[in-house]
Amino acid sequence: MTQPRRIIIFDTTLRDGEQSPGASMNLHEKIEIAQALQELGVDVVEAGFPIASPGDFAAVREIAATIHGTTVCGLARCNPDDINRAWEALKIAKHPRIHVFLATSAIHREFKLRMTCDEIIQRAVEGVTLAASYCDDIEFSPEDAVRTEHDFLCRVVEAAIQAGATTVNIPDTVGYATPTQMGATIAMLRNRVPNIDQAVISVHCHNDLGLAVANSLTAVENGAGQVECTINGIGERAGNCSLEEIVMAMRTRNDVYHCETGINTRRLVPTSRLVSGITGMQVQRNKAIVGRNAFAHEAGIHQDGILKERTTYEIMHPEDVGFSKTDLVLGKHSGRAALADRAKTLGYRLSGEQLQEVFEEFKRLADKKKEIYDGDIVALVEQQLHGVVQEHWKLVSFEITSRTGDVPHVRMTLRNGGQQVTEEVTAGDGPVDAAFRAVEKITGLGLVCKDYQVRSATIGRDAQGEASLEIEHAGQSYRGLGVSTDTIEATVKALLNAVNRIAASAGQAG
Repeated sequence: MTQPRRIIIFDTTLRDGEQSPGASMNLHEKIEIAQALQELGVDVVEAGFPIASPGDFAAVREIAATIHGTTVCGLARCNPDDINRAWEALKIAKHPRIHVFLATSAIHREFKLRMTCDEIIQRAVEGVTLAASYCDDIEFSPEDAVRTEHDFLCRVVEAAIQAGATTVNIPDTVGYATPTQMGATIAMLRNRVPNIDQAVISVHCHNDLGLAVANSLTAVENGAGQVECTINGIGERAGNCSLEEIVMAMRTRNDVYHCETGINTRRLVPTSRLVSGITGMQVQRNKAIVGRNAFAHEAGIHQDGILKERTTYEIMHPEDVGFSKTDLVLGKHSGRAALADRAKTLGYRLSGEQLQEVFEEFKRLADKKKEIYDGDIVALVEQQLHGVVQEHWKLVSFEITSRTGDVPHVRMTLRNGGQQVTEEVTAGDGPVDAAFRAVEKITGLGLVCKDYQVRSATIGRDAQGEASLEIEHAGQSYRGLGVSTDTIEATVKALLNAVNRIAASAGQAG
């Protein structure tokens, strides 16, 4: 029997993923995600675009210093300044890779670069040659390759490999390709580029037509050896190829693709939740592999089939991607050890202090709810890991009166250090608006709500509400997260979480 082919998983969550509007991350968050990607088993982490900003440079450099079992990659345009800057950030990495790109399609040549084909080949060769003088692992991407004429694409790829590229990436930059077209492009390169066997063929597919995963799979079928993807499929515009989907498709349909990866699939759901919590980009419930409904069965016919034989309606084991097989129900008599064990099973590692904080919130929740489900525990842990900052402002109590036809009234008390402040506000279009106005009045901050979402952590009338929001203050955006069985309280907690981030960034309490 033929051995399955090993596909390299190149994760660009920290580079292309961060380019999603609203998904920017600070240095600590990037390092946390990079470490999670290493634990997940990705082969290459594209840590950023070093010349883009001092923050990007610092992130790539710190990740290069921190990550040792995974290749760390930095992106660079095909010019000396970019490449030199990328190497400066990457040179301390144990396994560095410089990723050089240059647009090649006719539309980019004419309107963006204003360069001839010969000039582009010369620039590509010079860029790859310079990068190869720094390290042995060089990736070259002809940007918008799928819309590039085949004859010219072959010339560029051959020249880049001859100059030292060890990986040639074929991007579908604007998500325009179809699976048939992508497969034919990879097959064409394998047949026409004489030195193609000296490099790994990679693909980087965008999801503008919802075809990123399908295009990547077809590329693999036709000989691609690396797939570039992101956690939850985040990225510019409609996003990128979803890592969890491409990995599980190749694993589940190994009979078709005859491929394997080095991904620890049981880390898929925890990593998805980590990225979602840090970026504030919620995963839709029906998202393949990691969505809350991915292994949920409500229809009676499906439930009956599952009870008789799981494979009637499930093609994967939920445990294989990081879900628990069943929802373990905990209650108010459950102890810290049971909670710690459940959190560990769900993929979270809590320090003693973090566990104590979660346990205290767990006990408070258990007094309100009869049963606590995995979703409740996930919400509590996520709030502790990603929602908690130093609490300059803390909610003490609030009362809201809201009747049809009347202006809402709120009485709110917040604590700042040892001082409690109480204000009453009669204003707003509803209880949430009134709560926002009360927080503004007490803290003295002018806040603009840019995004606000409330969702249920579990099922049932007593389910916890998870409130997430984005506010703007002094031209800067701040995210907040709050959890409570009372959605208004969850909203106030989320707002105060964002306010405390403002205070932390200002270096003062209020």
